[in-house]
Amino acid sequence: MQQTVKRNVPAVTAVLSVVSLALVFGAARQLIPKALLPAAPGWVLDAIPHVNAVISVVAVVVILAGLRAIKQGRYDRHRKLMLTATVLFVAFLALYLYKVALKGPNSFPGSGVAELAYLAILAIHMVLAIACIPLLYYVLLLAVTRPMSELSETAHPKIGRIAAPLWLISFVLGTVVYVLLYLVPASVY
Repeated sequence: MQQTVKRNVPAVTAVLSVVSLALVFGAARQLIPKALLPAAPGWVLDAIPHVNAVISVVAVVVILAGLRAIKQGRYDRHRKLMLTATVLFVAFLALYLYKVALKGPNSFPGSGVAELAYLAILAIHMVLAIACIPLLYYVLLLAVTRPMSELSETAHPKIGRIAAPLWLISFVLGTVVYVLLYLVPASVY
């Protein structure tokens, strides 16, 4: 199977991206039947945004460390860190989609200029997150189907230089969205 994926990285990337984005949009639009999802107590659902904020901050640190490792030529460390960041991303996304599929997205408690600023930050975060999905699948599939000695001969370094900063910015902006939704008192807006 690995050889099939190795020969078809663009096609596998496209299929995984379409499926992933369908799940994201399906959850956000609450099109996934709630009966298909395991029930959770309210406190678990309420805790998810806070857990995801921690995951996001850890992911930012891990991605930065992965970027530093590659600049230092520490390829094995880079690989481990970026795989760790991927696991963090999957955990974040699974928790987020579960909560949103059951409860729907949160609305911003403010209005006026504060709401416009929030919506602008959220829009940039969402566009980057959506753009990152195929880029991340592509570099990840290249990385897991080839030995490190072959990666420099692929598009992995070139696409990785685009994907990693976008991914990093998306996580940072997602954390800002969390702060605006959950930490800043509504009375401030």
